[in-house]
Amino acid sequence: MESISVFDIFKIGVGPSSSHTLGPWKAARMFVSSLKASSFDRINVHLYGSLSKTGKGHATDKAVILGLLDYNAETIPSKDIPSIISGVENSNQLDTARGTIFFDPSLHIHFEDSFHNRHPNTLIFRASLEGRLVCEEIYASVGGGFVESDRATNESKHISLPFPIEKGQDIIEFTEQKKCAISDIVQLNEQAFDAAENIEDKIDALLETMLECVYQGCMTDGVLPGGLNVRRRAKGLCYELTGKANYSNRDEWIDAIKASPRTFNQINKWISCFALAVNEENASLSRVVTSPTNGAAGVIPAVLLYYFFFCDYAGKDAVRRFLFTAGEIGCLFKKGATISAAVGGCQAEIGVSSAMAAAGLTEVLGGTAKQALMASEIAMEHHLGLTCDPVAGLVQVPCIERNAMGAIKAITASNLALSGNPDTAIVKLDTVIKTMWDTAQDMNGKYKETSEGGLAFNLPVLMANC
Repeated sequence: MESISVFDIFKIGVGPSSSHTLGPWKAARMFVSSLKASSFDRINVHLYGSLSKTGKGHATDKAVILGLLDYNAETIPSKDIPSIISGVENSNQLDTARGTIFFDPSLHIHFEDSFHNRHPNTLIFRASLEGRLVCEEIYASVGGGFVESDRATNESKHISLPFPIEKGQDIIEFTEQKKCAISDIVQLNEQAFDAAENIEDKIDALLETMLECVYQGCMTDGVLPGGLNVRRRAKGLCYELTGKANYSNRDEWIDAIKASPRTFNQINKWISCFALAVNEENASLSRVVTSPTNGAAGVIPAVLLYYFFFCDYAGKDAVRRFLFTAGEIGCLFKKGATISAAVGGCQAEIGVSSAMAAAGLTEVLGGTAKQALMASEIAMEHHLGLTCDPVAGLVQVPCIERNAMGAIKAITASNLALSGNPDTAIVKLDTVIKTMWDTAQDMNGKYKETSEGGLAFNLPVLMANC
């Protein structure tokens, strides 16, 4: 298998979807890069399968435009996105490295009424000059912002790692051999991808992005875009828990949380508040961290902040250990199953994120490698079969609340593992990963991010309003 860095699992980008927004955005940039030596006057983009069925609700068309303009999803000011998109839509012009071309999104972005045999999330880009095809590229957005094409596969690299990990059992063997924690093994592997100082900077960037996302979500109210009229709830919940609606800065907000009561009910509400805050921001095309996807981006920050505020926080090094352990679990699911809801339903997103968070929390709470894998297994076992049925194709209902539920399940799974004996566990992580993949293959296609089944099917009035 190709080597995957935990920083391939954790990406900084823009909502609302890693597979339907970040992936197509990245594919468009890759296509533009391939055109640098070509002359063209038209670009057509064809979206297939889940990208077509829920692409408008997931902002796939907007992502494609931003990618064709060669904006970087990690650095673009998210507040500028609406004006950039409206500029293209109003002028019907696209600025490229080869000059300005006519581009009408309603004519040149095609939502095809079919599935492509390559992948449920397939895009075809075609550039032409005076009606003659100049270049054609086919891309697959395979989940978590990973993109594959005939030219290049995602971010995965053929790098020789000191501790190559393909299964959970490999983790057990390496940690027992070295008498160390999961994060120690991951740290050594990551140094094969990048220098130690760069790794530290990346961890800092992830933490800063997560914290800022939660904070902004807790400071913002109103109605989410898209037509469902979903009201933001994180700010109201934060006010209920602290008695204050607005804060002058993030440090003041952090101090207020630390000073709030610590009853079980209060802590439970805070976990939900953190998760809701992230995914309300995600639904508004704000900056989030894929964990391992945008639709599941609230679980990891919610559990990490639960540890930060309500456990014996051991400093920034604990954040590194949490993210390394969680990220490696995400790599296992990426290699052995899928992290794409279009392939495996929501078990591949919320389920995987909950399994990741459970393992990360277990390590920083003092659990062994076996207990961390046990926590991960428990979390996924109780997400098996979870469908993806986004109402109106938006990453809002039931997606936002599912992040809160995934976070709570992760914490419960960690507590069970820390109190249990992994050696007597009947189900192992490798078994549940295989079972998740089997379930994904058996799942009816209408429950794989198509809005053709489940809640999306049974709420036709709401869908008609979007």
